[in-house]
Amino acid sequence: MPDRGGGPTGPRIRVGRPSRRARTLLMTLGALAVLAMLFVMFAGFWTDWLWYRSVEYSSVFTVTLWTKIGMFAVFGLLMALAVGLNIWLAHRLRPPLSAMSLEQQSLDRYRMGVAPYKKWVLLAITALIGLIAGASASGQWRTWLMWVNGVAFGEKDPQFGMDVAFYAFDLPFYRFLLGFGFAATVLSLIAAALTHYLYGGLRITSPGARATAAATGHLSVLFGIFVSLKAVAYWLDRYGLAVKSSDFKAAGNWTGLRFVDANAYLPAKTILFCIAVICALLFFATLWRRTWQLPVIGFGLMVLSAILIGGLYPAIVQKFQVQPNEQAKEAPYIKKNIEATRKAYDIDSTVPENYSGKATVKSKDQLRKDSDAAASYRLVDPNVVSPTFQQLEQKRKYYQFPVTLDVDRYQGKDTVVGLRELNIKGIPKRNWINDHFTYTHGYGAIMAAGTAVDSTGSPVFTENGLPTSGQAGKYEQRIYYGEKTEQYSIVGGPQKELDYEANGERTTSYKGDSGVSLGNAFNRAAYAVALSEPQILYSGAIGDGSRILYNRTPKERVEAVAPWLTIDGDAYPAVVEGRIQWIVDAYTTTNGYPYASRTTLGDTTTDSLTAGNQTRAVVAQQNQVNYIRNSVKATVDAYDGSVKLYQWDTKDPVLKTWMKAFPGTVLPKDAIKDDLKAHLRYPQDMFKVQRELLTRYHVRDAAQFYSGSDAWQVPADPTNKDGNAVPPYYLSLKMPGDKGQRFSLTTTFTPNGRPNLGAFMAVDADANSKDYGRIRLLRVTSDVPGPAQVQSKLNGLPSVATFVRDMKGADSEIEYGNLLTVPLDGGFLYVEPVYAQGRSALYPLLKKVAVSYIDASKPEGDATKDTTVFEDSLGQALNAVFGVEGQTPPTTPPPTTTPPTQPPATGEAALQQAIADAQKAFADGEAAIKKGDWEAYGKAQQALAEALQRAAAADAERKAAGQGSTDGGS
Repeated sequence: MPDRGGGPTGPRIRVGRPSRRARTLLMTLGALAVLAMLFVMFAGFWTDWLWYRSVEYSSVFTVTLWTKIGMFAVFGLLMALAVGLNIWLAHRLRPPLSAMSLEQQSLDRYRMGVAPYKKWVLLAITALIGLIAGASASGQWRTWLMWVNGVAFGEKDPQFGMDVAFYAFDLPFYRFLLGFGFAATVLSLIAAALTHYLYGGLRITSPGARATAAATGHLSVLFGIFVSLKAVAYWLDRYGLAVKSSDFKAAGNWTGLRFVDANAYLPAKTILFCIAVICALLFFATLWRRTWQLPVIGFGLMVLSAILIGGLYPAIVQKFQVQPNEQAKEAPYIKKNIEATRKAYDIDSTVPENYSGKATVKSKDQLRKDSDAAASYRLVDPNVVSPTFQQLEQKRKYYQFPVTLDVDRYQGKDTVVGLRELNIKGIPKRNWINDHFTYTHGYGAIMAAGTAVDSTGSPVFTENGLPTSGQAGKYEQRIYYGEKTEQYSIVGGPQKELDYEANGERTTSYKGDSGVSLGNAFNRAAYAVALSEPQILYSGAIGDGSRILYNRTPKERVEAVAPWLTIDGDAYPAVVEGRIQWIVDAYTTTNGYPYASRTTLGDTTTDSLTAGNQTRAVVAQQNQVNYIRNSVKATVDAYDGSVKLYQWDTKDPVLKTWMKAFPGTVLPKDAIKDDLKAHLRYPQDMFKVQRELLTRYHVRDAAQFYSGSDAWQVPADPTNKDGNAVPPYYLSLKMPGDKGQRFSLTTTFTPNGRPNLGAFMAVDADANSKDYGRIRLLRVTSDVPGPAQVQSKLNGLPSVATFVRDMKGADSEIEYGNLLTVPLDGGFLYVEPVYAQGRSALYPLLKKVAVSYIDASKPEGDATKDTTVFEDSLGQALNAVFGVEGQTPPTTPPPTTTPPTQPPATGEAALQQAIADAQKAFADGEAAIKKGDWEAYGKAQQALAEALQRAAAADAERKAAGQGSTDGGS
């Protein structure tokens, strides 16, 4: 431009453009920012890969990853191609715009704006839709793996004769494909319609035809594809009726066909399928007819048919055919539901046995003798004594025990077990080094006899101390992986860890090969990002040999290496071959078993112990399933975290399917060593699911099932006021007809809406037993008080009222232990330990034992029909409940064999003899503990109590004699 002022022009100044150095700096910073973002995204992936490689389950990571990538790529590409192809085709079929209407003139500016970037717009739209579709499809990786690896069940559904595998593995994948097809068709239809409208193929306000012939043909084909997919959906819906859920008052969450489904919905779906096929052909015919008249009529007919045939007709059948005679109409379908449900939950071999509740033995002495053999009565309640373990065996503030302890078997005896795990909140001085480097592990397994307490009411520890010693022998006591170990630790490097030996504290360095190496800077940077802990990158406490341990709870580790399993809520520890092993029960499930009613795992497995207890909650607890098997037993080493999966149910087709999908991850059943097998048991969550189903499905007759006259319920825990179900109890007991005791898992039922005992259920829980998993169900045929009634009667005893008053006066709290139910000679024996906890003791001590024996053969009003006693020990309570004189010796010493002319022993001599006997009994008890001889220990404890009683009596006699002589002298 010329200078309008006439003066000389100055130098040009470029405003706003940075220098080359600034541009280079900005570009470098931008590149670094992009790299940093990519590294943050990559860090999670890389640390996951390192973790799976460290536990030697990298195949799980790779199979899962490649399956997700494959589904993302295939279905994302298919969706992008479908939408993109239809946009391109609609653009190609656009009409010439020679005579433009006002509507087209207003759209012209949009066309002009898009024209230079058409290819980029098309790529952007298809890429975005493809990414969304691919991400959604990748979440269906389980559905794909189950379909491609599915194994036949060898069982056919009663309606269509299809193998159960079709419903469990095939039908879910077909429905996924159908849903994807619908989405692709609808998006293509929308995209094509918009493109046709933009380029004049469709007109809304313009005069003349609303659509060109090309647009009509294109959209008609898409509508035809949509209706064709609807026809396929109607056909699949026919099979879907076999796994359809509905509310049915007789069965709760009913699954499968009912009368209206078989006689109305099923033919309706077939008719609608035919109508949809015809309607689709009419849409395809518009390629030649170029008119939508017939297709629209056909589509309207299909919609009307869906309303009338698919909705109104079934309602009429239900109202006028089923409801007037529902029991008879539904009987064949109820029968199918009962049979399928019992098979799906593995209770098909469980048949109730009538049990009268009337004593078959009338001799009091025989009943007393039989009561000793009937069960190993667990006086140490694992749900109560955790504070006792905490106070007596915590040893350091930074250790802890779980709220609920576990029950296992050692040397054939029921044993209460708890691990002394790390309590991060108890560390004296909290900082990053102490939290993650110094305090890294718990120490030792603490065990106590389940059937005995000492003279103070405390558990008799069979393995205790720090380090521990006792019946477990020599084993690796350090616990790096546990239920309470949720924080990460960095071990094996320059920073030493706190440890213990026989002489007290010392330091140690982790020698295991668990965890991920932090020896290189890249791994350190990845974990610094993944854990949001920048100190990991530059801390001097990390060096050569440093390894990071995380995902440290047993349930986390098993779920990570086997994401296709559902994990039991209670992992429990066992000392096996010199190592502490966490044993985790795992389940294979499906919700596609035809006719089997569904249950929600979280609701079914909740009881008074699991409510609010996250460590006892079943994984995936909101899952609805209608088939479950305890197919896998898993172990997690408490020292090195190694995970092993063992096949337990060798017939389960669901497990076989997953073993095909992830070959080599599950070891065969015969790989389980005998030492480990001795500690395997029947899982609680499986048992709770089965008992919930058996409240209704113990009935095999369809008419009786429909009426609900014999329905049961799981009673509320009478020792807990929260109203939740009573938990099942592990104990060794002798069921009717058995020759000896079996380690069992037991529960009770009450009739629906009534408090009396309806049934007793026990399963053989010993993995070494040939009858492992056999469920015994005793149906009570007489009026026998249930748990709540027994607890109520106990609370009403004068002796209990006195005890409670005395304890309250001593500022102590009363806590009732597990109310155990044991069948005994035709009747029922209830046993309940009662604990007291004072302010000074800070932990509960066993003070009393309540026992009740129910004999329904006695007439009403007979005091011996329902006898409840409240005594100081189990032996005394059993003696009292059966009215048998105990063998307790007199409190005064027996007469001597000296001649009558010789004076009897003085009170002082009797006192000294009693003290000597007490010392001997105490020594005998200590020796019995070391040998693990609990029978000898029990006898020694009884002898100790008797000696102490004699000592007290002799001392009172001596004091009384001294007082008398003083008075006489005065």
